[in-house]
Amino acid sequence: MAFFMRRPFALTSALRQVPKSTTTARFIHNSPFKPAQTKPQPSSILAKSRQTFQNAFKRTYMQPAYSAQQGGNLTQRLAYGAAIIGGTILATNMIFNRETREDGGMAPYERSYLNDTFMHTGLGVGIIGIAARALHMNGWSFRLMAASPWAVLGLGLVGSIGTMFGTFYTPPENYVMKYGMWTAFNVTQAALLAPMMFFHPAILARAGLYTVGLMGSIAFVGATAKQEKYMYLGAPLLAGVTIVALSGLAPMVLPATAARTLMWSERIWLYGGLAVFGGFTLYDVQKILHHARLSERGIVRRDVVNESISLELDFINIFTRMVQILAMRSNNRR
Repeated sequence: MAFFMRRPFALTSALRQVPKSTTTARFIHNSPFKPAQTKPQPSSILAKSRQTFQNAFKRTYMQPAYSAQQGGNLTQRLAYGAAIIGGTILATNMIFNRETREDGGMAPYERSYLNDTFMHTGLGVGIIGIAARALHMNGWSFRLMAASPWAVLGLGLVGSIGTMFGTFYTPPENYVMKYGMWTAFNVTQAALLAPMMFFHPAILARAGLYTVGLMGSIAFVGATAKQEKYMYLGAPLLAGVTIVALSGLAPMVLPATAARTLMWSERIWLYGGLAVFGGFTLYDVQKILHHARLSERGIVRRDVVNESISLELDFINIFTRMVQILAMRSNNRR
């Protein structure tokens, strides 16, 4: 049930790009823009959606490339990103990890289990990125954004939850079916996240760097803390993710005139979501180590593919929010 509640957030990020209402433009545009010259309205609904999307695309994404003076050189950017990652690791370790493990550190079996899970998480994120890029280049993003948001929401939930539970309930001994369902799950996420490729590559790269730094520092804390120290976070995080989910779906049901309510719902979805899924990363790492100890004693099966899905969902939800925050700040500076 927790996974069912966590899934709509990455989907909401894609649906916010759909140009079928003026509310969606609020998530992309943060400054007034001059309206383009009016053209005759198309007759069919599909043609009208296509024309609206084309106008929004011309206003939003056809931006000039960043100049070297504005963005700085590559060395400065890398140093800035490294400082952020290092500072985040140091700060989270000092604040949340004052009491480390007293059993001599992580056991070899736990370390192997955790490393294999991280490896599958990285492979899954890589599959999502490559597949999203390929779908975007083939015009899938345009067709997805021109479709009905409720249809995308329904089909996205069915595809995501179906492939996810198909992966969960496939035994690890059946390698072909297991990895087939896992690949289908990753491709489904790529299909839903493909419209994010409209953002500037620099924004996507920075968001990916910040996401890796944030999750890496939190995972380090979870791996070196006392056993099951943060396992109690499950219930509070489930309550928090419910609030974030409702705030993410608010623009689809609230009128555009409720500007203040929509503004606060957006902030809860963005910054509250970062806090909630950062907590989920901490919880999931400790849960993976707990499953590793159970697997070592033969109580449960060793299944790192299932474990990696939890971290993939955390990565997707944090990454989408990072992209949106960076895009909003970039628009405000112009």
